[in-house]
Amino acid sequence: MNFEPCPDSPNCISSQADPDDATHFLPAVKFSAAPADVIAEVAKAIEGSSGAQITDRSESQVTAVFTTRFFRFKDDVTFAVDPESNELHFRSASRVGHSDLGANKKRIEALLARIRPVLN
Repeated sequence: MNFEPCPDSPNCISSQADPDDATHFLPAVKFSAAPADVIAEVAKAIEGSSGAQITDRSESQVTAVFTTRFFRFKDDVTFAVDPESNELHFRSASRVGHSDLGANKKRIEALLARIRPVLN
């Protein structure tokens, strides 16, 4: 499981970005729950989010599109479990534009806050 690298623009956040890149990096989240339970909880958190639509789901990954309310911009979000390291990885990126004013980072942080209680 390797995500596409973030572009140079500050409208992407990823657990697989360079850890020294404060603009694009947030660390993966450790879990001790069963990977299938983690993916189910990710899907539940996304389904409960405004403007979100899951476009693909497997036993190890959830992909969704978030559409912003006013300008209808689309952001692509992916969560994936790594059962070997027991880490939940993620990437959220805008399809267009340069700056997202931190929207992708805020989205990931909000989703992780909803998911964290069931990871252990």
